[in-house]
Amino acid sequence: GVATSVHMEHPRAALSIDVEFFSHIPAYRNASDTTDQTAVGSEGVDFLIDIFNEFNTNGTFFIVTELVDTHTELIKKLAKQHEIGSHTHTHRHLSELTQAERRRELEVSKRRLESIRGTNVNGFRAPSFDFAEDHFDLLGNTGYMYDSSVNPCRSIPGWYGGVYEIKRPVPAREINISAPARLAEIPVAVMPGLGLPLTGTWIRFFGVYYTLLGMKLLARRGIVPVLYIHPWELVDLPAVEGIPDRVYWRTGDYMRRAVRHILNTDFEFISVGQLAEEIVIESGDAPS
Repeated sequence: GVATSVHMEHPRAALSIDVEFFSHIPAYRNASDTTDQTAVGSEGVDFLIDIFNEFNTNGTFFIVTELVDTHTELIKKLAKQHEIGSHTHTHRHLSELTQAERRRELEVSKRRLESIRGTNVNGFRAPSFDFAEDHFDLLGNTGYMYDSSVNPCRSIPGWYGGVYEIKRPVPAREINISAPARLAEIPVAVMPGLGLPLTGTWIRFFGVYYTLLGMKLLARRGIVPVLYIHPWELVDLPAVEGIPDRVYWRTGDYMRRAVRHILNTDFEFISVGQLAEEIVIESGDAPS
């Protein structure tokens, strides 16, 4: 009973970062124009490393691994200080690829991260929370231990949502009966009642106090909020013709202050992998 009372005093949360640059986002890839600025977002990663150090806390970084070639030292730094996971190799939507291409995205990214880290990389998140029916089998077959690609929000036309109800970590077979036994699913946080995500674009639309309120409401329900942000949201973006205004809304300084607000709460920040380990232990699938 002691552990529970500790958690009541300091509710837990996970702040995850999808490490992709401005050039990786679908809105940029579909835009009519480009920017000559490369690596828009790398300063956002630097900011996150510094602020996690300042608050002496941890994040989980899901990394697009083609960045390993261009930003080797930055990725090494992340791997040394934080949990790292895969956000695919090239950040293409998995449902738009062939099964062989999907497998390659999962295998290559895992291998690249493990070569930098020197140990197993267990976690995965799909770009835009988009995945195909073979998702959990592919994750199991390529050696992942958990997934964090379920966004149990209401349906947002043209985006995602409306598919999953599960709001807290579960064995993946509770979502898909054919999922491997030891694979855990860690969904991202949505606002109770409203059903919209607490972070991503929504923290910029609704403001950081919306996010903080949602964290408290989830904690009261015994749910650990799993938040997500992107490094490119933390920097001033170059103007590119054809990219919607919503992408630019409150990026840069506002989002850097928002991250500070979140880390400055009385929540204890843990890795997404820790939540996954607890699910495996609870379901009796821990290695003996």
